[in-house]
Amino acid sequence: MSDRPARWTQATVHPDMWTDPDDDPRDREGPGPEGELATLREFLEDYRTTLRMKCEGLDAEQLARRSVPPSTMSLLGLLRHLAEVERDWRDWIGDGEPLPKLYGEKDADFGGAVANRAVVAAAYADLEREQAATDAALARYPDLGERVGREEIAVRELMVHRIEEYARHCGHADLLRECVDGRVGQ
Repeated sequence: MSDRPARWTQATVHPDMWTDPDDDPRDREGPGPEGELATLREFLEDYRTTLRMKCEGLDAEQLARRSVPPSTMSLLGLLRHLAEVERDWRDWIGDGEPLPKLYGEKDADFGGAVANRAVVAAAYADLEREQAATDAALARYPDLGERVGREEIAVRELMVHRIEEYARHCGHADLLRECVDGRVGQ
């Protein structure tokens, strides 16, 4: 007997996918987005959706499980980390005082990811709020070449960095989820 979960997928059409194409909220009909900014926004939203999908259907204990030792990473920790990162990106955009950390000291986003329903609910709420706030702050700058903030970062660079951050952590989420309950797929 093994503690290792059996690999499985919800998909019936393509067994290597997370879900069937008809059920995938990232699948869109028609032509792709028009223009660079719309393309960047769509890729970012797709990665955000992927992260949420990887967390769906799990309880607080499963979300908080550090399933790839010795890493302290968990799916809940990733939700909290990305909320913190969204907040940090707003500091890159603004010229004012840095916003306070959501979870306190360094690595508290992962360290405080404990199996508690209130912590899970707060993580989802924090992530949604911070994403919306960063999106709103960036919406003021439709020119991707404009440089913003104290470090004069280009809006394009910030958008690409956001996509990169979510993409990297979605890769982590793939492995974490498979170790938690065996579910596999894109």
